[in-house]
Formats: sequence, structure tokens, C-alpha cells
Amino acid sequence: MTDIARLTDLIEPEARALGLSLVRVKFFGGRSDPTLQVMAERPDTRQLVIEDCAELSRRISDRLDALEAEGNDPIEGAYRLEVSSPGIDRPLTRLTDYADWAGHEARLTLTEPVEGRKQLTGDLVGVEGTAVTIDVRKHQPMTVDFAQIADAKLLLTDRLIAATQPLSVEGADKILTEG
Repeated sequence: MTDIARLTDLIEPEARALGLSLVRVKFFGGRSDPTLQVMAERPDTRQLVIEDCAELSRRISDRLDALEAEGNDPIEGAYRLEVSSPGIDRPLTRLTDYADWAGHEARLTLTEPVEGRKQLTGDLVGVEGTAVTIDVRKHQPMTVDFAQIADAKLLLTDRLIAATQPLSVEGADKILTEG
């Protein structure tokens, strides 16, 4: 089993060295297609450009290759490295995400049901301490502790699209190849 906490501890300094904030480290795909997914963003823009992805990917690869050469490989076997921005309908992984995206729709999946609900969908209201409040659609505002949230993401809405316009779309329609 891959130790995500250890990988996060190895990857986070590489992201910080580039002025990036680490959003999520996840390992998925099992034996058939093992993938190490790393999401990061620029704290000032909440976005990432392709050059940022490439540079962070190189830094992570170099760090993990060095550990493998020392006989201290944190990932057993071959895997694919995927470095990306969190995207528009981003995962909410840090407590600050809930405050930063207050007013936007989200879906929270809880570790255990609260008031008979294991999934809460509605507008994020905000954070107080470690308590996250969401105005649940067709119900009422509910407050849960951050530790009770197993998974969460923003939902794609017109309001979210308007709030996350790209810094630049230059080159978005071109395919780059490395020779």
C-alpha cells in the first residue's frame, strides 16, 4: 500500500519551491494502471499553467528517482505521474478551501451520516474553527466538522465558471509535442 502521507511530505517541498500550493496527492488505478496524481495551484491565482505542471512534474520525478536510487522508493513498481491543476470543479481538500469558495455549490460526502444524510449538496456558507457550514438544498444549513468530510468537490455552475475565468487562453487550441 502506498503511503500518501509520506508522498505528500516528499512532494510538498517541491511544490513550495516553485511557489505553488499543494491541493491533493492521490494514488489510484490499482495494479492495472497505477497513477500518482498531484494537484497544485498558484496561491494568488488558484490556477496552474502548463509550464508549472511540467516543472513540478520534473521536480517530483527527480526526487522520487533519487529515492529509488538510494533503495528507498516510496512507490513499489511502475506507475504514471500525473500533475495538474485542480480544475474548475475542484476537490476541496483543505479547510481553507471551504472559506475560499464560500457562496459556491459543493457536494460533501461524510464519513458517517449526520441527520440521516451521508451526502450534503448545496452552497458553502463558510468555516468557523474546524466547522464547515453548507446550506443544503431543499433542507437547511448544516454544520459538520472538517474531520467528518471524507470527500468534497465544487459543482460546476455558471457562477463558478464566472469566478474562475482563466488568466489566459493563449495557446489553448494548440497541441505541443516534444521531440
